[in-house]
Amino acid sequence: MSHTPHELADAFPDDAAAIHRLKEGDAHFAALAERYHVVNRAIHRAESEVEPVSDEHAEELKRQRLALLDEIAAIIAAERTT
Repeated sequence: MSHTPHELADAFPDDAAAIHRLKEGDAHFAALAERYHVVNRAIHRAESEVEPVSDEHAEELKRQRLALLDEIAAIIAAERTT
């Protein structure tokens, strides 16, 4: 199986432990991470033409991924300061 780009571990390579802790102890973060995973996989399937989608839908998925990534990044940054 090929590597799916843009996984959280790729986006935050120095924060693997924090991501794991947050997934285990913060239900909101866990839900964000799961939603990010679902959206990111959908984008990967669309880009690899496994599941073709319209350009508009692909762009909407990318906007969703970016918004989720921004929220996740803010939580991880706050975790670093605690």
